Amino acid sequence: MVAPISLTIPSVIGLAIADSINPCELSILTLILVSILTKFPRERKKILQIGLAFIATMFIVYLIYGLFLVNIFKSITQLAVAKLWIYKIFGALGILLGAMNIKDFFKYGSLGFVTEVPRKWRPKMKEMIAKISSVKGAAIIGLFCALFLTPYTIGPYILCCGLLEPLQIAQSIPWLLLYNLIFILPMIIITLIIYFGFSTVDNVYGWREKNLRIMHLITGIILVLIGLALIFGWL
Repeated sequence: MVAPISLTIPSVIGLAIADSINPCELSILTLILVSILTKFPRERKKILQIGLAFIATMFIVYLIYGLFLVNIFKSITQLAVAKLWIYKIFGALGILLGAMNIKDFFKYGSLGFVTEVPRKWRPKMKEMIAKISSVKGAAIIGLFCALFLTPYTIGPYILCCGLLEPLQIAQSIPWLLLYNLIFILPMIIITLIIYFGFSTVDNVYGWREKNLRIMHLITGIILVLIGLALIFGWL
């Protein structure tokens, strides 16, 4: 059964945008670029190579995640009762995730958590990033990030894969590719901006820190709106 286009286009794009401005991956990429520029200040080509290696790894692993999640949801929704409630459950999940992000706009880190990488993991993560000096190292960090850190911020992607459940696996691949292209777009832009010298890593990192709460707010609003749309059938 093919999902209606009117359902999948706005939901997939909206969720991908919410995921793409998540501070987690942008912060890790920026820290990687800081480390490379510090070690190789005259080798700007390394910025492009290592940045793209990290991004490509994230893209590939995220795509595999997506295929896995779609398969899981297809198994769950074999039950007729689950089929009737699946969108409402996803809608409620979207509202919850959105509220958590909005919480970090008004009071960052309140209630004992942030919707990013767990704080206790951050020192070790920075230590690993500081050791990167090659494309292979960037790919390993990208793999580590995708496998162990992304699950803490993967909420929008889970919602997306749930919406793609009615599609056949082959039909879901173009939507997953679209989602992931939108997801990595800000990372590509940051890498190119620094590679071509339009801005410094410090400026990019400073912008990220300055607008961290705004990014959480935008992500939260998008998730809440999509959650409401799923519950009330607006899409």
